[in-house]
Amino acid sequence: MADKQAKHADTGAAVAVDDPAKVRNVVLVGPAGSGKTTLAEALLAVSGTVPRAGSVVDGTTVCDHDPAAVRQQRSVGLSVAPVLHQGHKINLIDTPGYADFVGELRAGLRAADAALFVVSAAEGVDASTVAVWEECAAVGMPRAVVVSRLDHHRADAMAEIAACQAAFGAGVLPLYLPAGDGLVGLITQRYFDYSGGHPPTVGEPAAADLERMAEARNELIEGIIAESEDESLMDRYLAGEEIAEATLIADLETAVARGSFHPVIPVCSTSGIGLAEVLDGIVRAFPSPLEHRPPDVTTPDGGEHAAITADPAGPLAAEVVRTAVDSYVGRVSLVRVFSGTLRPERPVHVSGHGLAERGHEDHDADERVAHLYSPLGSALREVPYCVAGDLCALTKVGSAETGDTVSSPDDPLLMEPWAMPEPLLPVAVVAKTRSDEDTLARNLSRLVAGDPTLRLDRNAETGQLVLWCMGEAHADVVLSRLRAGGADVDTEPVKISLRSTFSKPAKGHGRHVKQSGGHGQFAVCDIEVEPLPRGGGFQFVDKVVGGAVPHQFIPSVEKGVRAQLARGLADGHPVVDVKVTLVDGKAHSVDSSDAAFQTAGALALREAAANGHITMLEPLEEVAIRLPDEHLGTVLGDLSSRRGRVLGTEAGDGGRTVIRAEVPATELVRYLIDLRSMTSGTATFTRRHARFEPMPEGMAVH
Repeated sequence: MADKQAKHADTGAAVAVDDPAKVRNVVLVGPAGSGKTTLAEALLAVSGTVPRAGSVVDGTTVCDHDPAAVRQQRSVGLSVAPVLHQGHKINLIDTPGYADFVGELRAGLRAADAALFVVSAAEGVDASTVAVWEECAAVGMPRAVVVSRLDHHRADAMAEIAACQAAFGAGVLPLYLPAGDGLVGLITQRYFDYSGGHPPTVGEPAAADLERMAEARNELIEGIIAESEDESLMDRYLAGEEIAEATLIADLETAVARGSFHPVIPVCSTSGIGLAEVLDGIVRAFPSPLEHRPPDVTTPDGGEHAAITADPAGPLAAEVVRTAVDSYVGRVSLVRVFSGTLRPERPVHVSGHGLAERGHEDHDADERVAHLYSPLGSALREVPYCVAGDLCALTKVGSAETGDTVSSPDDPLLMEPWAMPEPLLPVAVVAKTRSDEDTLARNLSRLVAGDPTLRLDRNAETGQLVLWCMGEAHADVVLSRLRAGGADVDTEPVKISLRSTFSKPAKGHGRHVKQSGGHGQFAVCDIEVEPLPRGGGFQFVDKVVGGAVPHQFIPSVEKGVRAQLARGLADGHPVVDVKVTLVDGKAHSVDSSDAAFQTAGALALREAAANGHITMLEPLEEVAIRLPDEHLGTVLGDLSSRRGRVLGTEAGDGGRTVIRAEVPATELVRYLIDLRSMTSGTATFTRRHARFEPMPEGMAVH
């Protein structure tokens, strides 16, 4: 396997582009199994970037170089593969289609200026396909549709185009139609014959093809010129005027760039059908970085800064869109340059802000970039510079994490990170041996730095190390990478942080008396404990009379009580929502001390617990579930079985319903997996802590 992958590394020198207008950053998106990686491999081969196309099944593709991707035979991370076509550099950004890796998809959308939306001619349009389309629409990404796998025995390209039109709107219109061993172009009215392979032989279409393409051609031209800035063009076309091909191509680019028009190209990656048309379409109809509005920038402290443009001579502004760790070269940062020119042997400023809740503390550091590389999958080819609009890789920039901004130390900038999905599947990991603990800690820091969709939770209450993942497939990849890094780890059931409280008033007597040579220890206190309403916190009241407990030791009693509340009682869970009143006590003129009264306060609380009634409290989560109506009854019934309390339902966007409910956290550990199973992957949910509530009697406490 390694030998096969090594052959792809022999790809010649990379080319540095001087003009952003000669760059096309294209992200390949679509559901899992639609053929994105296979398409990228075919484009690499026909462009001469690699000597031959690799295979997903054999694990020899350029883009799926991660061991987990090879093992699972599907993409698990973003990968970049540049090709040259007609003097343009096309950065193909391959992204995973599986829901667990939506964070990689969003990173790819951030790095790109347009998207090839790949769907299989044999699969139709399902919920996962719609979900990926919505991700593109949410950021206004211009996109064309590629109908792939024309050679599949169930392939029906026209049915797939119709399904896309029904799902995504009338703006989805074919640019080419499949015909025999090739395609007919609706604008050019030419036949592209691939019976002899790539490149195609261009000729006249058959009479039957001309007849069936007439209606589709009219719809296409009307769709294109509807976006034209020349308002007279539609009237001229309807009056029978033949619109020049060059005019249609120019208006096609305008229509695609606006994000409302989506041309369709049928493709067969194995036979080569449509590959030339895809490359030509990217160059001629996709926007360049000059036409894509860069993210807004501020100073690292949040101050205003002038807007940036894709100007190689402008202020340096780049963003780390992916971070990986290579066993040989260390940390590799994939960077999209939005403004200025990145050069080697120059200092840069690295800023990361806004992801503290994900374990990425705000940071600013000056670093030195030693070398720049053009990535081709896992291969790194050195380049002398990287201009605005292009992508490159940096190595050994130790402070750089995914989402960070790279700028000039003389003019430091900060881009707001893109929206990161919330990980909802907790996985508790434990090192098998003590020697694995240090390795585990090092590997985790690398993984978290590179994957903003992974959240690390070191739970001091349960003593567990919990990784919050996007799903089972994501968890599998994370665990594989930990083990590949030398950390032998196991998983264990996730423990939920519980609380306890007093359900009725109780009294406690704390006596701490010890005599040993010299000063002894003497402290006695009597307390009364009362429950407070949920969320009431802790109150301490002093009602000592007559100086039974000297004034200077009353704070000591409170400190001891607070410490015992935090440690918990017999069950070890912190105690909350109580009022403790100090009513009496005794002291010794010589042997009483701060430490003695702290101990006495803790002992008094423990006795009160033994005399009273302790109730366990479990965390209650407020969840919002977005789902299609056909699954509403199933999900509502499941919520009831989880002791959930439905607060109401409301109409959501996209014709879906949103259920709002309160559910105990103990019932949500595997809810992400169960919800996907119940709804065939069509439902999503969010959660946030609401409060603690009493746990039913007789439930097991973990």
